[in-house]
Amino acid sequence: MPSSVQLFRDQKYHELKGQCIRQRRLFEDPEFPASDESLFYQSAPPRKVEWKRPKDLCEDPHLFVNGISSHDLHQGTLGNCWFVAACSCLALRKTLWQQVIPDFNEQEWDPKSPEKYAGIFRFRFWCFGEWTEVVVDDLLPTMDGKLIYCHSNVKNEFWSALLEKAYAKLAGSYEALDGGSAADAIVDFTGAVAESIDLVQGKYGEVISEQMKLFEDLLKVHKRGGLISCSITASSGGTSEVETAMGLVIGHAYSVTAIRKLRLGERLIFSFKAEKLFMIRLRNPWGKREWNGAWSDNSEEWKKVSSSERKSLGLTLENDGEFWMTFEDWCKNFTDVDICRIVNTSYFSIHKTWEKKMMYGAWAKNSEPLLNRSGGCFDNRDTFLQNPQYVFDVKKTEDKVLVSLQQEDRRKYKKEGKGDSIPIGFEILKVEDNRSYRLHKLTVQERVATSPYINTRTVFLKRILKQGRYVLIPTTYHPGIITKFILRLFTDVPSKLRELKADKPKMTCWSLLCGYPRRVTQIKIHSAEGLQKQDRSGGADPYVLIKCENQNLRSPVQHDTTSPVFNTQVIFYRKNIDSPIIVQVWNSNILCDQFLGQAVLAASPSDPREQQTLQLRGRGGREAAEVPGHITVKVFSSDDLVEL
Repeated sequence: MPSSVQLFRDQKYHELKGQCIRQRRLFEDPEFPASDESLFYQSAPPRKVEWKRPKDLCEDPHLFVNGISSHDLHQGTLGNCWFVAACSCLALRKTLWQQVIPDFNEQEWDPKSPEKYAGIFRFRFWCFGEWTEVVVDDLLPTMDGKLIYCHSNVKNEFWSALLEKAYAKLAGSYEALDGGSAADAIVDFTGAVAESIDLVQGKYGEVISEQMKLFEDLLKVHKRGGLISCSITASSGGTSEVETAMGLVIGHAYSVTAIRKLRLGERLIFSFKAEKLFMIRLRNPWGKREWNGAWSDNSEEWKKVSSSERKSLGLTLENDGEFWMTFEDWCKNFTDVDICRIVNTSYFSIHKTWEKKMMYGAWAKNSEPLLNRSGGCFDNRDTFLQNPQYVFDVKKTEDKVLVSLQQEDRRKYKKEGKGDSIPIGFEILKVEDNRSYRLHKLTVQERVATSPYINTRTVFLKRILKQGRYVLIPTTYHPGIITKFILRLFTDVPSKLRELKADKPKMTCWSLLCGYPRRVTQIKIHSAEGLQKQDRSGGADPYVLIKCENQNLRSPVQHDTTSPVFNTQVIFYRKNIDSPIIVQVWNSNILCDQFLGQAVLAASPSDPREQQTLQLRGRGGREAAEVPGHITVKVFSSDDLVEL
């Protein structure tokens, strides 16, 4: 259960329920009244909508009838198949739906004690990083005595209709739910990390190796409690909700209910001419209209598999609207997939666990460049670095990093005509190993990852990064746009993610005594070559040590080479500008490291900024004796502390 829960509109469920029971009345929600303003923000109802309580629609209402199932749901007249697909996914995972519908037994109708029923329900959603409890009454919109929106296929079951009402309240109206995204709803139900994949752009229908990678990824996500939905995007000018020749509906969200990799027995290998089958099971939120290709309900493929073999392979069909496909057919027929990963951060788990850091931030406009935090994407070279900047470390030789950037939910602004998500994304830059202040100019840093820029609520990226320090810059696509965001970073070992707020070292009383930096210098040690051989095999295990005033920074060791590539970056804020920077090359040994040579750098602003290769020398000044080897460096210095 979530540790702390926010109350939407400050409505306290137990307090409100207690009042209603004492006053012997049913709850009517003043915050989301049974009127047209809760239904629509711009349309008008085609006919009069009547709000009715479950007891007026059937004799024996229940929250659940025979438990909760992905087959409980049917889409109503609202264009929210995506919400129904998300609910179908949610229903597959008990631990997840019990978070969304807390104390469901206490909320259930009790025919033995009707006086305890107060017509009030509560649901919890993960809103912008916090679990939020939403209270609703049980007045539901109907026409001709039937529910017009999401409803169960069992007449006296109401969990889906009430959950949808709570979700509509959060969004501002039922109409605000029209044309949303299944991934967004699943994130709101679970706090999952959402990733959207374009199957056409990624050529998953054509490239078998990519297809197999995706299959293994989806299989792992599904096994670990993740939720997956998919759809077919209408071509430009095409219409949605139209059926393809294969029986699939365009512009319609399907939930994935099972993924299987099957090893076939001898008899079936002969029948299918393959040793393995890669299969996926889907559900149509309409509860009818299914795929009619290979492995569809009455296809030839099923006739080759006996009922006992179906059972042992797990190829079971639960209900109407559910169907199997081969993974290859799925990749060829669907265009988009939304993957919602439940990222495991528990220390008590048999599966891989992740270290999670979450930051709240905002893009904000200011005419002063050093204070502006809405600089737009990388294409806006002059303003790109005027965005929020976050620094993190990769401590291992390399680490898999998951990044999720989520903008605030804009549905609540639909009434003002501003309900669309803003195109957002982010850049990851490899920076100096000791950077503690904001970046002002890109010189030696490397762009190592760029997320897609899309107008979805969440942008996701998965990358393997090498050891070092990185700056992550979340941006809107266009500069000057104002909105809030949350950034989530998952790594194998703690990343120390934090925002870079200061532009330069702070002036303090201590600075007056000890001096304040007068110059900033950036150095990139690219590589070395021709170093002295240190072992019998003719190799060495070199690293560099960079010394500036009282700071020493060391690179990782490069093993078994006399021509190492270091790619190490450092930055120094220097008080004594006459004191040179010394770059030393050492060989790593078990007992005692060995000095191989050094280069002495004045690092003044007038020095060349191009890459330069320097002769290594012995200890002493610039005139010390030459020793074998050269080192290739790039040096930038400035007396303006906010230039670099």
